[in-house]
Amino acid sequence: MAPRAPRQPFNDVVTGFWSFAAPAYDTRFLQRWVYRPAQDELIAALRARRPARVADIACGTGILADRIERELAPEAVYGVDMSDGMLAEARARSSRVRWLTGAAEQLPFGDGELDAVVCSSAFHFFNQPAAVAEFHRVLAPGGMAAVTAMSPRLSDPIHALTGIRWNPARQPTPSEMSALFTDAGFTVADQHRVARPAWTLAVSDLITVGVKP
Repeated sequence: MAPRAPRQPFNDVVTGFWSFAAPAYDTRFLQRWVYRPAQDELIAALRARRPARVADIACGTGILADRIERELAPEAVYGVDMSDGMLAEARARSSRVRWLTGAAEQLPFGDGELDAVVCSSAFHFFNQPAAVAEFHRVLAPGGMAAVTAMSPRLSDPIHALTGIRWNPARQPTPSEMSALFTDAGFTVADQHRVARPAWTLAVSDLITVGVKP
């Protein structure tokens, strides 16, 4: 097997922070207004396809994976995260989801083992091309990857003028997100802005759904 692509260099720091801060992640305001709209979009994408084996990547405290298990009842639901603190909270939330330690760029699944992969509000932490390629690897033919990611609504004026981006590829535009999927071998089946209340539109996120041919 070829060596897997590396994670982002600062990810160990991020993982350590969330291990410490995991209990705060579940505050009602943060979940309802920041995270739930994106999770609702992913639930809808899964409901439309009814996959049997689903993994939530960077699952955090397990809120989305638990919803998938309770609301959609697939044959198997996995929650994958690098943070021990997050996974401890997740295991306390549900004994029916299978909680695993792993990185988005090095998923703990065999080739073609899953029917759907979802990721909510964590894509900016990843080595993005490596993560999308890994999503493609672990999916069976016809499988779906659905990702919600921070994505600017307006162009970066510095990039437009100089060609230099201060934070390259971390918050991809819709076209860049589509390119990440197609370069990995996906067909982009849907892409749109996450539906949010008007007063929360400062959270500028995008859902992209890809299907493995």
